[in-house]
Amino acid sequence: MKMSIKRVIITEFGSPDVLKIVEEKSLPEPKSDEVRIRVMTTSAAFTDTMIRKGKYRDVKDKPPFSPGYDMVGVVDKLGESVTKFKVGQTVADLTVIGAYSEYICLPEDRLVAVPEELDPAEAVSLILSYMTAYQMLNRTAKVQSGQRILVHGAGGAVGTALLQLGKLLDLEMYGTASESKNELVTSLGATHIDYNSEDFIEKVLSMTNGEGVNFVFDAIGGDVLKGSFKVLKPGGTLVSYGFYQSIMGKGGNVPLDFIRLLFWKIWPNKRSATFYSIGSLRNKHEDWFKEDLTELFNLLAQKKIKPTIWKRMPLSEAKRAHELIEQAAVQGKIVLIVSNQT
Repeated sequence: MKMSIKRVIITEFGSPDVLKIVEEKSLPEPKSDEVRIRVMTTSAAFTDTMIRKGKYRDVKDKPPFSPGYDMVGVVDKLGESVTKFKVGQTVADLTVIGAYSEYICLPEDRLVAVPEELDPAEAVSLILSYMTAYQMLNRTAKVQSGQRILVHGAGGAVGTALLQLGKLLDLEMYGTASESKNELVTSLGATHIDYNSEDFIEKVLSMTNGEGVNFVFDAIGGDVLKGSFKVLKPGGTLVSYGFYQSIMGKGGNVPLDFIRLLFWKIWPNKRSATFYSIGSLRNKHEDWFKEDLTELFNLLAQKKIKPTIWKRMPLSEAKRAHELIEQAAVQGKIVLIVSNQT
């Protein structure tokens, strides 16, 4: 039996250099209502880089701790009062932190069963990225078949998920991304807009005969927010879910962005704005999270969606994964392989 575990920890808030591999001499023991899980996969996401920098408001922990916003793993040991799961069963959770580890203990009430036939790397790709996309489309925006959307960062993990799920709804889609991601964005059914050489406001309005779009999904923030609001049709909604410009030091200001969103939300001009947070919505509606993730697993099992996995990297390369994310080099998702299925 394995008697020690490896984890990647954040030693202090900062650059990718603060990520270090440590080895602990004993496995964690589950509390009465917990299960111990051998982690198979987790992911490297932009959210993880925010947590590493100490800029993610929902994480109050101070270093050292392990990042890792999501995980798929196999139940290894049961707490005394656990009744919903059994040893050997594959489960998933939105951990927020902690998943960059070979083993983790989690309350059974937070876990969602994963169909055994699914690839753990594809399954973990659904938990943060596809859940964010699915809930923004269906819970926040309540998008209807045939409507028109603009997706910023369309070549990233959430962006590609929005396009795949939007295609199932037969949406008319536009996506901003660098020229290098043109083929990817186009292959997912959207009209590509190169944000480096094209004005997305002019492009969207010209291609929609001046009408604009029903919804904009904006992870960029900053000055882009104003343009996103401008391309909305009357009755349209801007859904903000990140502040990339501010966090990456490329302009923008997170408090100012929030003030803008609040103002636009109440401004009587027939358009609205809102902010989506996966953690906040889960806290309010745990049942929605479980329903929606189960539905996403079903869509994956039915081959109606297929996550765009750019790289599968060992957990030991977490630092390199974070560097690639911050270079905006990623097309789709980076999955970190923690252990195999055997």
